[in-house]
Amino acid sequence: MPDDMSRCVEELRAALALHGITLPSLRVDLPTFAGTYAPPAGLITLGNCNTATARALAAVLRKAAGQ
Repeated sequence: MPDDMSRCVEELRAALALHGITLPSLRVDLPTFAGTYAPPAGLITLGNCNTATARALAAVLRKAAGQ
């Protein structure tokens, strides 16, 4: 797994934490590296969250967009 993918996950985790948001399953999606695409897609799994977390994330995104 490329280091930049791990850094991306950690940066996102830290940014979300600034707003009190935790996505329990946030991680690099390892199966995407087994694909046949070149270069590998390197997707990030944002994971499952409860409705309170989803609403908090939506509120932060709306505020950032100025809505």
